[in-house]
Amino acid sequence: MNKLTLGLAALTTLTLAACNDSPSENLADRVENAAGTRADNLDTQADMLENRAEQIRDTGEYRADAIEAADMNVAGMSQEQRDAIVANEAAAVR
Repeated sequence: MNKLTLGLAALTTLTLAACNDSPSENLADRVENAAGTRADNLDTQADMLENRAEQIRDTGEYRADAIEAADMNVAGMSQEQRDAIVANEAAAVR
């Protein structure tokens, strides 16, 4: 750790000690802060998942538009080929 980090940690410890909170209050504060941190992390993950979901929707719309624009011979495809396109395992248009 660098000196600034150690200094801030020491200052924080002294500040908390000066509050004269009871051990129960200190523990309760730590529990609340830890829960807040975990909740913030979950919020961040949820935001990332929401962004990813929107990208997937956009890609699906783009692929569907490309298939319609290409006027593909879907009747000439096997069910496996169609399933692979739907599952995003094959190119929608070549």
